[in-house]
Amino acid sequence: MTDQLIAGSAVRVLDVGDLPACLRLGEDREWSPEERKWRLLFEVGDVYGIDDPDGGLAATVVATRFGRKVTAIGMMLVAKRHERRGLGGGLLRYALDRSGTSSAWLTATAYGRPMYERLGFRPVGECATYTGQAVGLRRGSSRPAAPSDLPAILALDAEVFGAPRVELLTRLRSFWEQFRVVDGPGGLAGFGGAWRNVSDTVLGPVIAQDADIALELLSDLASDVEGPVRVDIDTGRPELVAWAMEHGLTHGFSTTIMEYGEELPGDRARLFTPVMVALG
Repeated sequence: MTDQLIAGSAVRVLDVGDLPACLRLGEDREWSPEERKWRLLFEVGDVYGIDDPDGGLAATVVATRFGRKVTAIGMMLVAKRHERRGLGGGLLRYALDRSGTSSAWLTATAYGRPMYERLGFRPVGECATYTGQAVGLRRGSSRPAAPSDLPAILALDAEVFGAPRVELLTRLRSFWEQFRVVDGPGGLAGFGGAWRNVSDTVLGPVIAQDADIALELLSDLASDVEGPVRVDIDTGRPELVAWAMEHGLTHGFSTTIMEYGEELPGDRARLFTPVMVALG
């Protein structure tokens, strides 16, 4: 299905059959071939693309809508040979116009931030990615999640994130390598997951009533990982940065957290790590 023209090129909705072209476009921008991530995004989001007349894709963006409140923007890619033609900004505007939500969220590289600011995104924080083999971990009080925990997980997540993520979290139960919860006196006090990416295991999301519970979840998740881990941390949370450094993780890169439209809903103080930077 093709639609609006941007810089003379038609936008179309992509499907999983376009996955190889998405991976090639990512490699053109020196991104890892994150096939599992792309497959999940095709399942839960709207993937838009512009074809390259010479074959493959010239640009992509993914917009994942959560109810009528929040759209997460990710995988904003423009092939090097098509830079500075307005494809990226036009494609993102196309996705935002069709989102129908009051807010949008993304993390921006230093290269992409000026374009996002021109479109009306505002910086609200910084996300730092730490990776490595976690060492010196101490077990906390979390336990593996059971199917009966799902209603409480969905309720806590909607309260904290500020929008329903039922489809995403339901799918994550089979996507995650681990899915753990912490019980509190009044019910569920937190939950977290870990999923395998190309060369590491991502610890996220982690949602918890306080930082101590979040750190327990991170430690328990990392304890059961063979190989390196990755955690994406809002640098406004020094306790998480300290945890990462204390356990042998090193800073890889940082991006700017940005919002669009209305202020992001929910209680961000209890959202400690995202599912992935493409989803929030």
